[in-house]
Amino acid sequence: MQPNSIETSRERSLKIPPIGLAGDLVLPRDARGIVLFAHGSGSSRFSSRNRFVARALQDTEFGTLLLDLLTPEEEQVDLRTAHLRFDIPLLAGRLVEASRWISADSETNALPIGYFGASTGGGAALVAAAEIPEIVRAVVSRGGRPDLATPKLPEVKAPTLLIIGGRDERVIEWNEAALTQLTCEKRLEIVPGATHLFEQPGALEQVARLASEWFERHLTN
Repeated sequence: MQPNSIETSRERSLKIPPIGLAGDLVLPRDARGIVLFAHGSGSSRFSSRNRFVARALQDTEFGTLLLDLLTPEEEQVDLRTAHLRFDIPLLAGRLVEASRWISADSETNALPIGYFGASTGGGAALVAAAEIPEIVRAVVSRGGRPDLATPKLPEVKAPTLLIIGGRDERVIEWNEAALTQLTCEKRLEIVPGATHLFEQPGALEQVARLASEWFERHLTN
């Protein structure tokens, strides 16, 4: 199947209120759910790694929304200060706003919602999931910073999968500690030989497979 072809999917660029966050939405014809992506520090909705995972999810009939959690003006400030990318309450609040918009939009309001967070976006995804448990059905974190979601971790209800590279030692420590604080259904997967960005051959494919299986299990049942 070619998920991005005009015959099998609908694509559109969005401006999500109230502040007009930019997003790229892809909906396969028979979408079974939708996954919102929260990118990591210093990245954007154009992240090649997140888009790789998004295409894999589209192949399995999940819609995807790649989202910028900062406005263009805020991104310029962040380039100079590197401050806003670590403002987890701000980023999580933006993700909550986007989730509520998706839940109300006529094209997507029937679809169960999951989150895919990378790096600091993983922390934002977990905080947002804790704030709107009635909306978020599953969370996947890739090389995430769940330590930045403390003390919200015990409040997360959505089944959560933490994926870490086997050579990303500090992040492994943070994720192992976070796993003990999560009270929801949870799992930690370590991709052998992978570093923080999963640049090694086959590493990102493993991330995509694990994420697809997790959303298959928790968004479609």
